[in-house]
Amino acid sequence: MVVAQESEGTASRVAVVGAGIVGVCCALYLQRDGRQVTLIDRQEPGQGTSYGNAAIISGTGVMPVATPGILADVPGMLMNPQGPLAIRWQYLPRLAPWLFRFVAASKPARVEEISKALAALLAEARPAFKTLLDAAGAPDMIVQRGLLTTSTTEAGLKSIEKKRQLLERHGIAVERLTIEEARQMEPGLSRDLTGVHHYPNNAHTIQNYRLVTLLAEDFVRNGGRLQRGNVVGYDIGRAGPRAVKLEDGTALDCDAVVLAAGAWSKEAGRALGATQPLDTEIGYHLTLPDPALQLRRPIASAEGAFICTPLEDGLRIGGTVELGKLGMAPNWERLRILRQNAARILPDLNFEGASRWQGFRPSMPDSLPVIGPSPSLPNTYFAFGHGHLGLTFGAVTGRIIADLAAGRAPTVDATPFRADRF
Repeated sequence: MVVAQESEGTASRVAVVGAGIVGVCCALYLQRDGRQVTLIDRQEPGQGTSYGNAAIISGTGVMPVATPGILADVPGMLMNPQGPLAIRWQYLPRLAPWLFRFVAASKPARVEEISKALAALLAEARPAFKTLLDAAGAPDMIVQRGLLTTSTTEAGLKSIEKKRQLLERHGIAVERLTIEEARQMEPGLSRDLTGVHHYPNNAHTIQNYRLVTLLAEDFVRNGGRLQRGNVVGYDIGRAGPRAVKLEDGTALDCDAVVLAAGAWSKEAGRALGATQPLDTEIGYHLTLPDPALQLRRPIASAEGAFICTPLEDGLRIGGTVELGKLGMAPNWERLRILRQNAARILPDLNFEGASRWQGFRPSMPDSLPVIGPSPSLPNTYFAFGHGHLGLTFGAVTGRIIADLAAGRAPTVDATPFRADRF
């Protein structure tokens, strides 16, 4: 590992709260600057939401969730609890302020601003990962084989063509294929599709959980400290946090804190000034150990809002958006729908022995993560709210946080992601 010299006057001991992909990458980039870093989580690295994602390193992630016309879709979200975008009724009163901002972010001019900011992150996402994976001796954990998005209805096909215009404005390649062209690439695809689009710049990791654990092992190998525990508070002085307090009474001394606790960041960061409108998307996946199909690349569904990703240990089917309370009990009926929709585009799938998972994604109403300093405390930095793109933007977020902590100008303008934008 190449370690840069520490900048004069910067904090040397940093506590990173959260050991998912974002927290691990923050820890590694801070470590590369010569910091003494402690990575804190109540679980082992990667065992939260990073365990259950769709394993995609997006090459197209410039489209916010809220787009023009989303307001007309809200009643359907409420009426169809099994739809690709749904809202738990009982959570609606608490969610209302978030939904107001969500709809406000769907205005055409705002969508363009958000897309521009996401495109800037996207351009640096893969290079930032390459730095860390090369250092860890694991460059083959991410492969670029593209992604196919299927449509089973004319409405789904039209929605993809509409999004295509925005993607191409940001220089993202999109190729419309015939069904036979798509089946030459992936013979397991159904013949009864209305359309298929190819996104050649998309990549994926061959195993998302192993990716996080490999990076965490490299962090420890280079002197980093892992600390299991539930964060309950902080000792805060005039210069910012001086210690992180754990539930068992342990106090971990530090000169700076990075909050990267995903969906738990608001709860874990109130004393640090984390008052942003962060809420929760409940996500689900199925993992098929013997899918009976050997996909080379991920296959997505335009209508079902899910992705089927080939992993080294099977096939991951993950996705859909369900807005609900952090810690809410799973609605496993959504997995029945997910299985049914996956079989429509890949009819020969074998679901025998499939394992299921539910997790909580940290969601901001404008689809932009929070990356930058706390508005109220010195030596305190936020790195949360990445929604569906935590894996994609994990490494570039870590690099931005390390740059800001060292007083360097990041290669990506962090202004659109500032914590006080609301």
